[in-house]
Amino acid sequence: MNSAIEVINLRKHYGSLEAVAGISFSIPPGICFGLLGPNGAGKTTAVEIMEGIRPASSGQILYKGKPMNRTYKSEMGIQFQTTALPDYLTVREVLRLFGSLYPRTTPFDEVVQLCALGDFLDRDTRKLSGGQRQRVLLATALVNDPEILFLDEPTTGMDPQARRNFWDLVKAIKARKKTMVLTTHYMEEAYILCDEIAIMDHGRIIAQGPPAGLLEKHFAASCVSLPEPDFGAGDQGLPWPIHRASGRVEIRTTNVDLTLRQLMDKGIPLAGLQVRSQTLEDLFLELTGRDLRG
Repeated sequence: MNSAIEVINLRKHYGSLEAVAGISFSIPPGICFGLLGPNGAGKTTAVEIMEGIRPASSGQILYKGKPMNRTYKSEMGIQFQTTALPDYLTVREVLRLFGSLYPRTTPFDEVVQLCALGDFLDRDTRKLSGGQRQRVLLATALVNDPEILFLDEPTTGMDPQARRNFWDLVKAIKARKKTMVLTTHYMEEAYILCDEIAIMDHGRIIAQGPPAGLLEKHFAASCVSLPEPDFGAGDQGLPWPIHRASGRVEIRTTNVDLTLRQLMDKGIPLAGLQVRSQTLEDLFLELTGRDLRG
């Protein structure tokens, strides 16, 4: 299958700092591709180069097999994490304004329906809620009927309900076979929306593949979790990796039954115990570390 976008040995230097250190990947058409990484990993720089906002130090980006050109920019839509909407205009007027900038547009009513804007179409943009604002920004990224859509942390600051409603909108766009590039710090969001992800750290891609496939590759264990006060101060002599975080003890084990028997043998209360499969967040922390990044 031909790639919608191909990134070839992309590098970006800021003096002696190499923010992007020779990354390469391809994005098939019609999928949602997630680019994840902690703060300072280089993902924002990489995406801004892909969007044509920032020049690369070296390397190449191909769109449908050709270098980036005016066709690429006209067939691209971007929802930035932070965008200023014009004051004193209604949502309807904003969509008309953005649509007037492109030779090709998505039918107005189609954008309104797709992004669920009908209930506040004639509302001043200054009076929108956070979730409504993000839906309007998504609509402005879709007015030119783009072939590829960049979503830069689109649900940051949303409450859980608004975030899940936004996910439904993205799924509806995916159903139209649009190619999407998503950056997010919400691992659940990446797992639900992305067909493939690449995890960056220190300017390099350290893991790439379908979310479920990456979890299967890296984790054969389950996670047994219980309150730290119930577990006690030591490791209790258990032969399993133990991690303490947020007042709980997490034990990764390939044999849950044996682990529970060992905990009971040591007199550890199990009333607060939880057993779960490893998640994309577990993988992210395993690969990039748990240290706070600036």
